Amino acid sequence: MAGSDEVNRNECKTAVPIHTWVLISNFKLAYNMLRRADGTFDRDLAEYLDRRVPPDARAQEGVSSFDHVIDPSVGLEVRIYRAAANNAAGAAAVTLPILDFLTGAPSPDPFPVILFFHGGSFAHSSSSTAIYDNLCRRFVKLSKGVVLSVNYRRAPEHRYPCAYDDGWTALKWAMSQPFLRSGAGAQPRVFLSGDSSGGNIAHHVAVRAADAGIRICGNILLNAMFGGAERTDSERRLDGKYFVTLQDRDWYWKAYLPEDADRDHPACNPFGPNGRRLRGLPFTKSLIIVSGLDLTCDRQLAYAEGLREDGHHVKLVYREKATVGFYLLPNTDHYHEVMEEISDFLRANL
Repeated sequence: MAGSDEVNRNECKTAVPIHTWVLISNFKLAYNMLRRADGTFDRDLAEYLDRRVPPDARAQEGVSSFDHVIDPSVGLEVRIYRAAANNAAGAAAVTLPILDFLTGAPSPDPFPVILFFHGGSFAHSSSSTAIYDNLCRRFVKLSKGVVLSVNYRRAPEHRYPCAYDDGWTALKWAMSQPFLRSGAGAQPRVFLSGDSSGGNIAHHVAVRAADAGIRICGNILLNAMFGGAERTDSERRLDGKYFVTLQDRDWYWKAYLPEDADRDHPACNPFGPNGRRLRGLPFTKSLIIVSGLDLTCDRQLAYAEGLREDGHHVKLVYREKATVGFYLLPNTDHYHEVMEEISDFLRANL
């Protein structure tokens, strides 16, 4: 069980820089205001409290962005990030007018396309939330490529499998666009990535891709959100100590999963008693980032081991003293070293 609020706050303060503690604590305060005991969610207040930034075609700090609707039937849009002109070769390094960019031909020089799914436990945030806008800009600088941040539909208004369906739509759209193809054979060089619920979405979209014979260059999961009916050691040990409680997690799973489902549903527990093993499936390589102070870290480690047992390539980066959200601010060694790992993974699998 979670300890006293005062003790838990003090433990958090000793584990993270003050700016990170303030950022995540403010998110937690807002999240607690938005969830209702009856399972509903105050979406109007959530939209008001969400700190968002507009797209910016002026290439602030070398990266420009714009929003683009890819499925008008559900209002699905992506925010597209690309590098500004800097004398480098290749379409990914040149800022063209938006229409010219969208209708451009494949580049002879290979570049990665990162399809990113934001976190927020399936209920919070968006592709325009400031922390995710910053993270996607960082990914552009790391990769010298293009990032597509998917503004998927959120729970509880849109339950399973809406987020996965939106991710699948975004992947098929990205695969079909000539301007996102590059290198020998004009191939789409797509990576999937996400944090928290976004990491969960990336996994399930990658499974659909493998089933359909669509090649993904790699999965990059940051503190991916998985669960299960039976509590793990880390869930019991870390409940409430570092920003997150089991009560929080249970609420979000109940809000996202089908109404009659428990946490052993395959969406939550992909390798659990009702899940599906992936042996023999052409599943992509994975870079799995795990924070040792995230109460679901045992789930993420078990997920990595499950992939390995099924014969798939996994690079596991376990940061024992990191908390949830450490990758959102560049103020720890955890952040900088993990960004290097991501850069190396992109380069090695392009």
